[in-house]
Amino acid sequence: GALAPMSLQEYAEVRPWARAIRARVTARNMPPWKPVPGYGAEFVGNRRLADEQVALIQRWVDGGALEGNTQDTPSVPRYPAGWQLGDPDLVLEMPAPYTLPPGRTDVLRKFVIPIPINNARYVRGLEFQPGNTQVVHHANIRIDSTTASRELDASDPEPGYEGVTPFAARFPSGYFLGWTPGQLRPLNDDSMSWQLEPGSDMLVELHLMPVQQPQVVRSRVGLFFANTPPTRVPALIRLGRQGIEIPAGDTAFVSRDRYVLPVDVEIHGVQPHAHYLAREVNGFATLPNGDRRWLIRIDDWDFDWQDFYSYADPFTLPKGTELTMEISYDNSIANRRNPYSPPRRVTWGQGSLNEMGDLWIQVLPQRPADLAVLNADRRPLELAEDLVGFEMVLNADPDQPVVHDDAALLYLQFGQVAQAVAHFKESARLRPNSAAAQYNLGTTLLQLGAADEAVGHLEEALKIDPDYVQAHNNLGAALRSLGRFRDAIARFRQALIARPEDREAQYNLANALLQVGEIDEAITYYRVLVVQQPDVPEPFAELAWLLATHPDPRV
Repeated sequence: GALAPMSLQEYAEVRPWARAIRARVTARNMPPWKPVPGYGAEFVGNRRLADEQVALIQRWVDGGALEGNTQDTPSVPRYPAGWQLGDPDLVLEMPAPYTLPPGRTDVLRKFVIPIPINNARYVRGLEFQPGNTQVVHHANIRIDSTTASRELDASDPEPGYEGVTPFAARFPSGYFLGWTPGQLRPLNDDSMSWQLEPGSDMLVELHLMPVQQPQVVRSRVGLFFANTPPTRVPALIRLGRQGIEIPAGDTAFVSRDRYVLPVDVEIHGVQPHAHYLAREVNGFATLPNGDRRWLIRIDDWDFDWQDFYSYADPFTLPKGTELTMEISYDNSIANRRNPYSPPRRVTWGQGSLNEMGDLWIQVLPQRPADLAVLNADRRPLELAEDLVGFEMVLNADPDQPVVHDDAALLYLQFGQVAQAVAHFKESARLRPNSAAAQYNLGTTLLQLGAADEAVGHLEEALKIDPDYVQAHNNLGAALRSLGRFRDAIARFRQALIARPEDREAQYNLANALLQVGEIDEAITYYRVLVVQQPDVPEPFAELAWLLATHPDPRV
């Protein structure tokens, strides 16, 4: 029931393919297993045939591909409702089927699936069913706890959407969730599950292959829950460069990345990722004493056969070990997988006709406190590389508002407010009727100190959406910074009409009331805040000062 052109369940189905089978296993194209043996520890589920198994198939075909004794035929395996890992605890399905139209190019389409849970759950694994194995090439699965993915989906009249992956849609900590033909990761034990929050969406990114006739796709994901929260939390280290630019005709372009471990870790698995031009993938570790330990080597990369490779016996690498990734590319006519003829310059991008090059390494820090150390050390490096990728995408196609938004948010994390403003301005230009775009621009201008300009954009956001609570609140903050306290108070009150429990608006209103001498009402709001936010010190300090300087007869 998968991608192969034939089934191997009956002799009559196999016999016409005997010579093709012999050729494929002799060339080691089948079964698909890309890691080169002898370069690293053994992986779980190794599909590579032993030399004697290949020789046996060769002798069988050369001897006439005879059926043998039918009494020895084993029974066909049975799987519950098509699930190989057992019955899932929760099955998520695309809300509506998608009809893939005929075409000559691959399609990258993303589908948002709401997750119907009321409380946090812990996931120990999943199984993906493509729904149409003839067209689904591979899938990546992310979790989005915001509305970003569903807003992009809603903007497209058909099921799903084509475009960028929002920055808010991420893999769970320490896990690369994906599917390729033949990939089925075993379930984790409860101690290494990952948390799934209510209100989240699953973003399923499908790579769909060209078809001559319309094809219907409706994928499903089965989730398997753990009974207890995790006690061991892994991390993903991503090695890779997003400034890839491969000249036409270059036969030996190499992308390299290195990272030195700040803590001791246990290595659990690796996931290489690249597109059509990649030829070799090398991942290795250089220990503090200079010894090299291979993580993985692939000498004939194939975009059609990607996998996550779990080590049968996880191993420890000490602090100070340097992790290295090297991926080589062939952008010449000699590369039979080159999608362009004649070859052309290829740059980094998420589309399959662009190029990528990453090595994801799943690690388990040896001490609980080390996870925070590793994330704090690694995350800024990965975010900086993401910025390079966003700018590469925008150089090729600048009319992508979501990419501008994501780039702006990253610049804000690095404190580069002026660059964030530039990207939010482009997003607002591309989406003139978007309240969120006007809000983002106005709020960032306020951070930059351009309060006058910020007021105009926040007012524009409220013209588009009069009930935008945060726009009312931030417009009030902008007006207050300009000394327009009465106008600011009106905006803070408007925010509280829409959302009475908004603590930020309450605090801002109390401060503004204090500025105009409305002491009693300010005290009332500070009293509410200290009761409802006992761990926030600022309202306590303001209330204490007011009670000391303006005694309340009710006390």
